[in-house]
Amino acid sequence: MTGKQRRFLRALGTGVDPIVHVGKAGVWENTLKQLEEALEAKELVKVRVLHSHDDDPKSTAKILAEAVGAELVQVVGRNILLYRPSTKKSVIELP
Repeated sequence: MTGKQRRFLRALGTGVDPIVHVGKAGVWENTLKQLEEALEAKELVKVRVLHSHDDDPKSTAKILAEAVGAELVQVVGRNILLYRPSTKKSVIELP
């Protein structure tokens, strides 16, 4: 992913509300399933890491991105922005 594409996705991500929350239990199969469904439907998903979660948000972001095959766009505070093109219908056209 180029810097221009990443910048474009970050701009789109400002208007996106967190859909998936990672809490005290951490990353489980349910969390990954919910994230998979959200990425397939929307392509750009914001994940919120709650304060009750013990791990660092950056390491959690890497784990989530690798587990679902998504591109890590950015981590700001406790918010993670992930992108993965849909296999069925592309919603976002990258520059």
